[in-house]
Amino acid sequence: MSISENLIQIKNSIPQEVTLVAVSKTKPVSDILQAYQAGQRHFGENKIQEMTEKYEQMPQDIFWHMIGHVQTNKVKYMAAYVHLIHGVDSFKLLAEINKQAQKNNRVINCLLQVFIAQEETKFGLDANELNEILNSEALKSLKNINIVGLMGMASFTDNIAQIQEEFSTLNQLYLKHKNSTTFNINFKHLSMGMSGDYQIAIACGSNMIRIGSTIFGTR
Repeated sequence: MSISENLIQIKNSIPQEVTLVAVSKTKPVSDILQAYQAGQRHFGENKIQEMTEKYEQMPQDIFWHMIGHVQTNKVKYMAAYVHLIHGVDSFKLLAEINKQAQKNNRVINCLLQVFIAQEETKFGLDANELNEILNSEALKSLKNINIVGLMGMASFTDNIAQIQEEFSTLNQLYLKHKNSTTFNINFKHLSMGMSGDYQIAIACGSNMIRIGSTIFGTR
């Protein structure tokens, strides 16, 4: 099946309120254009340099999502255009995003990444660290960021019960912090679910999924 057919199939299988982020990392601009022509506007990349090159070549009405691990020294390269940064896992990174957003006269949307998997290779905050950041006085001084929700990745396993448990844990944290009255915390996105587990994620409360291989084919 073609990229556009894959997209249509996925969009028909998910609720309307779920945002589909097409993970275009390592894929050529020609592939992304096919998805764009099929109506896709949200694209996810995991390397800032690659995303910036694509941003410069692609139509300007695309929403670019940074879904990979972010190094603080690279934030400046995407601060002018990035739509949403998914993998924010420290206050230090939030402060740097705020600084670069200020330089570009923007408010940048961020998701805090929570560690829910049983694998040591995944990045993210634990429940206590999340709580600490969201309730810190220091957060209130960051005028150029907007924390719009949480992101997480389940363990890479065939154990569906385990995946459900991990996604449900993240959903509970999302609901717990959703009604915060701090001005720069405005939860509306729960980003969880990829090609192999997005249906489970949606059933557990996800409203943003990140799908690559099911759209573009295996890398």
